[in-house]
Amino acid sequence: MENILAHAQSLVYTLVLLMPSRYQQENLETMLGLFLEAQGHPLPQHSQTKSASALSRFLNLNSWPTRKLIRTIRQQILKQILAESSRGRRPFLQVIIDLTTLEKRGKFQPFEHLIKVYNGKRGLHLVVLYLVVGRWRIPWSFLVWRGKNHPSPAQLGLKLVKRLPKALTKRFQVMILVDTAFGSVEFLQGVRRLKFHAIAGVRCDRQAC
Repeated sequence: MENILAHAQSLVYTLVLLMPSRYQQENLETMLGLFLEAQGHPLPQHSQTKSASALSRFLNLNSWPTRKLIRTIRQQILKQILAESSRGRRPFLQVIIDLTTLEKRGKFQPFEHLIKVYNGKRGLHLVVLYLVVGRWRIPWSFLVWRGKNHPSPAQLGLKLVKRLPKALTKRFQVMILVDTAFGSVEFLQGVRRLKFHAIAGVRCDRQAC
């Protein structure tokens, strides 16, 4: 546990230093503090050190290196996963792909082309890929489902699988876990071509592919 805490502390310091100004560093520290307290109150209005409006400006208006933060976090995650993997026989890496909806009400003009209705839910629909190693379930990457006449959730899921780092696919035996929304012939055959294992939910009247 102490080793994990040390890595987490080092990562937090690294992320804070990526911020372009001291003001933004303080805002990020506040946001991370709200999440790391794990008290179920991560929203800006629960902060005791920064106003909700200041944190809202930080999240929605201020310019900061989002891609650098994502790359830094992924590098640390990859390092930890590879360090935890045992030597000898290749261990299994579970990869869960799920369709998650961030429900939205009202008008969102900058994202109007992304807000769709799916299964009766209106909002932003994300195909999310999670890495599962031991007790860790880590959101690794995502793509936005843009609606009809665009790639399906299953096609987006396969694209995410193809983007898995080679450092992981060489070290682990990859097991893809999906529900019926991703159990298309194209998806399953694509996983087979990558030489990964797949466990998919399918309808009882489904024929073999």
